[in-house]
Amino acid sequence: MKKAEKVDFIVSELERLYPETPVPLKHSDAYTLLVAVLLSAQCTDERVNRITPLLFERASDPLNMSLLPVEEIESIIRPCGLSPAKSKAIKRLSELLVDNYNSEVPASFEDLESLPGVGHKTASVVMAQAFGVPAFPVDTHIHRLMERWTLSNGKSVAQTEKDAKRLFPREKWNTLHLQIIFYGREYSPARGVRADKDFITRTVNPAFFA
Repeated sequence: MKKAEKVDFIVSELERLYPETPVPLKHSDAYTLLVAVLLSAQCTDERVNRITPLLFERASDPLNMSLLPVEEIESIIRPCGLSPAKSKAIKRLSELLVDNYNSEVPASFEDLESLPGVGHKTASVVMAQAFGVPAFPVDTHIHRLMERWTLSNGKSVAQTEKDAKRLFPREKWNTLHLQIIFYGREYSPARGVRADKDFITRTVNPAFFA
């Protein structure tokens, strides 16, 4: 199967399986999404979704968050892991949004990535899901499946993103990256993957199960 055929099959099957692509992280605007994505580093979406209501009850906008003591933020987000670094980043980026962006989240990769704790993946999620700008955030599921489907070599997240953007239609990036995540969680986990369940991998790369 040629790469173009693999891409067509994958897109078709993912659209059949996941016609709706709800954002996994609960949020109400670009700011709460930004904070939720920052918290999701090395933490499950389910846990983040249990913690963010507690945090946003205390502060759900940059000004009020900037006024919270960093110790209070840390105590709330501790179950998400890496709480000392994450709490400082959340407080500082909130201060910067107030001071430099009129308390608004900037709709720019460059501006987002200049904020504390915000890397390219986090910026990509916010740009895609809050502002509708085509992006292809690569998480562990996408990185794993792009290699498993022989669409990328798996050497780096940056290479996986580059290959995904080259192979998949730009207008599908924002839904497709979510569909691949959903598929990875449900059908093609990192461990214990089965040929009878993971039908996309079985079809596009049968050698994987040989």
